Amino acid sequence: MSKVTAKQIAPFLVLALVAIGALFIKPDVVLGTHEQYNSADIAWIIVATALVFLMTPGLAFFYGGMVHRKNVISTMIKSVVAAGVVGVLWVVVGFSLAFGESYGGFIGDPTTYLFFQGVLSGAPVLGPGAGETAVKLTIPLGLFAIFQMMFAIITPGLVVGAVAERIRFTSYILFTVLFSLLVYAPLAHWSWSPEGFLFKMGALDFAGGTVVHISAGCAALAGALVLKRRKSHREHREIPPANVPYVLIGTGLLWFGWFGFNAGSALGANALSVSAFATTNTAAAAAGLAWMFFDVSRGKKPSVLGFCIGAVVGLVAITPAAGFVSIPHSIIVGMVAAIVSNFAVYYKQKSSLDDTLDVFPCHGIGGMVGMLLTGIFATKAIGNTSVTEEGWFISGSASFFLTQVKAMAIVVAYSFIVSFLIFKFINFILPLRVSEEEEEIGLDASQHNEKYLQGHLIIPANGKVKESLIEAESYK
Repeated sequence: MSKVTAKQIAPFLVLALVAIGALFIKPDVVLGTHEQYNSADIAWIIVATALVFLMTPGLAFFYGGMVHRKNVISTMIKSVVAAGVVGVLWVVVGFSLAFGESYGGFIGDPTTYLFFQGVLSGAPVLGPGAGETAVKLTIPLGLFAIFQMMFAIITPGLVVGAVAERIRFTSYILFTVLFSLLVYAPLAHWSWSPEGFLFKMGALDFAGGTVVHISAGCAALAGALVLKRRKSHREHREIPPANVPYVLIGTGLLWFGWFGFNAGSALGANALSVSAFATTNTAAAAAGLAWMFFDVSRGKKPSVLGFCIGAVVGLVAITPAAGFVSIPHSIIVGMVAAIVSNFAVYYKQKSSLDDTLDVFPCHGIGGMVGMLLTGIFATKAIGNTSVTEEGWFISGSASFFLTQVKAMAIVVAYSFIVSFLIFKFINFILPLRVSEEEEEIGLDASQHNEKYLQGHLIIPANGKVKESLIEAESYK
């Protein structure tokens, strides 16, 4: 056994300190009933919460199927491990930062719900209980907090696709912690807390176009720039997808889970959730077809990957708009997003940017397109009382569209700059990138001592990575 260093012990010690801190937290009394509770709403949001969680393993399959065989496991675990890291972090302080008592509309008080204190016993209200901006819920505050946790879990997992095949696992764990605290939580507070300054400004983000997708896309761009190019990218070597059926499975799980992501964001079993459900499916369908048919129109053959990537782009784009636009207009949202992202991927491939799985062109730009199209097609006809100003196309006024542009610009700038600084900071205290030798071996073997080989997981019995010539050749 190799000598253990202080850096290797540190993550376990931090978790142990959190567990010790939990010993001194008085158990919260569950608020069993409340006049605002609606049983149907509670049942639906419990299901929606589980659906959003399912998106995390779905994302793991989606990304894992597209990387090289020697990096399948390392890519998949980075998506899934966020459920562990953020699952603890959100309970300890994340929910407080996102939805606690506001400091000037920029961040929540970290002590408001420290270790989830007051979450289960709190009244179903967001914001100051007596204030005009308070939002009354028909579900327990604890259920809302857990539903929001699932969004916080998947967001850093999205960044994995841009830094795949070259980032150290321990460095990614630290990134997840810092990103969640310094980027995700503030953006959630700005956009979804009744006291958040973007919320008060009138910017609309139904289910995470800014908070989830633009933030993850801009962080992905920052990560790709800091980590620089893979050796295979510099040498212009084509990387065949490890397992296209994995991508199909991942797309199916993401599409299925996205119904909870968007329709659940209505926070009730109501007509708005039905409309959001329908716009979500319609945009994904239109975008998948648009991406595939657009490729065919340029002389390519219909691609499984093309349809899958297009469908996910459609889901991304409709996320900020799902509860604000009509079902027919969701077709336009999906189609426009697919074409714009398709062009973005094409031009990215001609550049020196090594965003491994096109996270910025698909999630970052897809989220931006969705935000802007919300400013064009948002309508009061859906019955969502959050729509105080209708979109440019609906009302003929550009006022709300300009609000969306302003909010998008703020989120893009903040997400990219802070994420860039996070990656630089991590690189200063830890090696952010694996060595060239480890990259050549593959991160499955070099980071986890495991291999995905010909559809089988191989764990060396002696704990050492040592391949035979036949294995090495087939693995490469």
